[in-house]
Amino acid sequence: MPLLSEGREPDRKNRHLKGGVMAPVVHTPQSGEVASRSSAPPVIEVSGLRKSYGSTLAVNDVSLEIEEGEIFGILGPNGAGKTTTVECISGLRKPDSGTISVLGLDPQRDRAVLRERVGVQLQEGTLRPQLTVAETVHLFASFYAQPADTEELIDMLGLSPKRNTYYRRLSGGQKQRLSIALALVGNPQVAILDELTTGLDPQARRETWRLIETIRDRGITIVLVTHFMDEAERLCNRVAVIDSGQIVALDTPVGLAEREGGGNHMRFRPSKPFDDRVLADLAEVDRVEHEGPRVAASGTGELLNAVVRSLAAVGVEALEVQLESATLEDAFLRLVQPSSKSPEEVTTP
Repeated sequence: MPLLSEGREPDRKNRHLKGGVMAPVVHTPQSGEVASRSSAPPVIEVSGLRKSYGSTLAVNDVSLEIEEGEIFGILGPNGAGKTTTVECISGLRKPDSGTISVLGLDPQRDRAVLRERVGVQLQEGTLRPQLTVAETVHLFASFYAQPADTEELIDMLGLSPKRNTYYRRLSGGQKQRLSIALALVGNPQVAILDELTTGLDPQARRETWRLIETIRDRGITIVLVTHFMDEAERLCNRVAVIDSGQIVALDTPVGLAEREGGGNHMRFRPSKPFDDRVLADLAEVDRVEHEGPRVAASGTGELLNAVVRSLAAVGVEALEVQLESATLEDAFLRLVQPSSKSPEEVTTP
């Protein structure tokens, strides 16, 4: 299998533009809601996936479903089993047990067919430094029976000005654009992108995000492995959080933040001292803490209104108020348990 594989289904109807690039599909994720389920079967189904390396259990009973047209994020700390999971999904690794279906096919038994329908951008890969952008894309296009239009692909990813530039002379962001091009050159129905923006500066990261959204809008289902919470919040319809080889949560980014992020947070400077029980006894307040002259209250529901009303009832005014909503990062930190061992050292019982 080539380093970056791809895919397409020749007989898909009414979805192809010139060069095999697919027409847009509607993408309307609803904030705080689980992605809607269509009547069509999931594009990817994983059930009871397990994979060990010697005594190290990398993936432990992972099950998930990914719908057509969504960006599905896989989050977790380093060594949690994210890359192993997607490598099993793509057929690059053979699982010890469990079942995997991608576009109705088995990644091991039907590996040759899936190579024509699934594109993969690996976390680490090596390209020939003496080849130009155009030469590299044309080379990878030759691996497939019905590749996308290479010139159109180079242009879509903003690489036309660099088409004759050697790989070794590209910036980090340009190399990532080229990696995406190689994942798409086979005209895939599914693209697996692993740690796509690691090492990029903020501007290059945001440019890459826009590219991913463009790919999604052209009808490609995307599996995005990342450890950047802002990236997942921006791009993903749903996310699965993996820790020590297991899925510990699966929901929309907003849903996870609301359910697992510890609620809302309010900070203020009281006009005069007050008894903490004024706030601690409120149903909306979970925790009250002092930060020097300021007070921090955390909770759910109408936190701000409840705190302001209760303080006013005892003659206290809340000054310099700051209100923060729970984030995906808050949820992630609560879900992922710290360990005295590095993830690579976690072994089976």
